[in-house]
Amino acid sequence: MRDRWRAWSWWRRTLLVLVVAAAVPAATLGSAFAAIRLHYSGEPSADARTRGKDAVWLGHAWVDGRKTEADVAALARQLAGTGIRDLYVHTGPLEHDGSLPPAVHPKARWFTEAAHRVLPGVRVQGWLGDEVKPEKDALDLDDAPTRERVTAAARQVLDQGFDGVHFDMEPIRPGTAGWLALLDQVRPVTAARGALLSVAVPQIDPVPGLHTAGILLTDHGKWWDQDYFRATARRVDQIAVMSYDTSMPTEPLYGGYVALQTELALEATPPDVDLLMGLPFFRDDKWGHWGDAETVPAAVRGVRLGLGRQDPGRRNFGVALYVDFAATPENWADYRRGWVEP
Repeated sequence: MRDRWRAWSWWRRTLLVLVVAAAVPAATLGSAFAAIRLHYSGEPSADARTRGKDAVWLGHAWVDGRKTEADVAALARQLAGTGIRDLYVHTGPLEHDGSLPPAVHPKARWFTEAAHRVLPGVRVQGWLGDEVKPEKDALDLDDAPTRERVTAAARQVLDQGFDGVHFDMEPIRPGTAGWLALLDQVRPVTAARGALLSVAVPQIDPVPGLHTAGILLTDHGKWWDQDYFRATARRVDQIAVMSYDTSMPTEPLYGGYVALQTELALEATPPDVDLLMGLPFFRDDKWGHWGDAETVPAAVRGVRLGLGRQDPGRRNFGVALYVDFAATPENWADYRRGWVEP
């Protein structure tokens, strides 16, 4: 073999090396896809269905004056007979210094009062968010004065009658100390009001260490490691995984990926904390989100499989629907058929 190798021309040896070099990562990627696909196999447990602790993200139109009493009544009809318990209402966005101008949510008090009146038992949370450093020239969570202003924004939201504060800040890189410090700072504020602190968070590494490789290769924090997810979950009342925009190209791969994410998140979330898995109530077609693959039925089946395998008796669990203004009647029907009345 050594003599044959030496007899080959330089270009032929180079070509073989390149083929082998390409085959190794391709084989690794293929093995990862096969493992993800296996998570979509089997039949969901009959008990893996709504616990009445689901949520839906609502757009900014509910607090800026575009919605009316008729819209609130229609929302109540839409939610009737579902498992929705929490509304995440976009009340921000935060300024890059962490402050929240009152002018961005002039009808917040109107909406909280109207929602409480027609949706008894449903909790209304103020959804606050912004892009964050170092990837974006925006919110600096490692800056103490910025965290103080975000904490003041949380108080401001609660003063408008909201039952909780829901943070969605992206993209937070795992290991960011300022994020954990902010949660430690806001949690006593919400607890003193008898209110909730909830967060929307990224997906967990489907392969250990993937977040590190992702940051090195793309300078983008796509995933969290499980330890950082756990550290966040311990500091809140509710944690919602944004289990969409996954780049999975087929429904079985996407559903298997959601099943895996559900299992990983269940492992890392304390049993007294509400864990919600996001469902894509929107359609997009780009590299990060294949519309034909990331469907509600695939996501629901994945959630049910993951829950049934990892922690079938868990009560503090639900799904979160993103987002109301992009949802179709088919999305709602798939959610009801697959999760509420399977």
